Amino acid sequence: MAQSICEVVSDPDLRATFARLGFLTASGSMMPLLRRALKAAQASDVTVLLEGETGTGKQILAQAIHQLDQKRANFGFVTAHCGTINEGLAESELFGHRRGAFTGSVGERSGLFQAAQGGTLFLDDVNDLPLSLQPKLLDVIQRGVLRPIGADHEVRIDVRLIAASNQPLKPLVQQGRFRSDLYYRLNVINLRLHPLRERPDDIPDLVLAFARRYKALYKPISRVEPELVNFLKGEVFSGNVRELEHAVSRMLFLKSAGSSLGLDDWHAQAGEDKTDPVDPLDTVARSIWQAISQRRLSYAQAIRQIESKVLEVAVKTAGPTRRELAKSLQTSERTLYHKLRALNLK
Repeated sequence: MAQSICEVVSDPDLRATFARLGFLTASGSMMPLLRRALKAAQASDVTVLLEGETGTGKQILAQAIHQLDQKRANFGFVTAHCGTINEGLAESELFGHRRGAFTGSVGERSGLFQAAQGGTLFLDDVNDLPLSLQPKLLDVIQRGVLRPIGADHEVRIDVRLIAASNQPLKPLVQQGRFRSDLYYRLNVINLRLHPLRERPDDIPDLVLAFARRYKALYKPISRVEPELVNFLKGEVFSGNVRELEHAVSRMLFLKSAGSSLGLDDWHAQAGEDKTDPVDPLDTVARSIWQAISQRRLSYAQAIRQIESKVLEVAVKTAGPTRRELAKSLQTSERTLYHKLRALNLK
């Protein structure tokens, strides 16, 4: 049986293909996602659902799939922002209307589906799509035709749908906040984008890429210092890649000299005084979080291992007797005894 192009493309080539289209990753855990995305691009008529936190790059990946789609790449990529569509005008926004269809409709409007004819319609934040509009969207997907408001005939459409949700849709279906039949229509190919905290290896390349993106505005940057990379790998980044990009932009704006980005630049953009004493517990906490993310440890496993290592160091340095050790740790001998026994430490 012949292999598909997805199976024979090497990881470096796969990364390079998507990097050329704006989606950067150096994380090995992202390779299965990219292979599925490449395969999705070859299946031009199949609906794709992208799930991932805000700022993980869903729209960039959707655009990459569109550009790799040989059937549709030469046609439009149109975005419908479901979270900002006015519910009263949503049907007109998506499907269009005829002149005089409702008060204020002084002209005709084609709608986003027809604007994307032959190409791709990207439904961003589809989890925010009004419930009243969901059955109409489902009907269009099922039959491949739509009727603009006020029209007396239907219009056939040839559009590929890529939907994105900033939260898993299945729980919303179970809560009655999203139609199950529409969910199954959208969820033909499911691609889940990992948050940035689960792919820390992407951070150096992303920082440099953002620096290159702003090179026309700010001083050129050629490298990221290791101290900054290690620090950023311990950050949570609730806003994911988008948050990192904004931080890099602030660092570049405030930087006055040098061709590398370092920890001082981070503190400057964050409005922190770099002369403030560093809390050693803060440094340790970042290292623990980095270990949890990279080694896929549970929180309980990580805390147990850290406790064991702290007690190992304490046993070696705090004093020759258990009483002295307990006093240094500000705990009772009995508690210390049970801790040492539970962790199999002598």
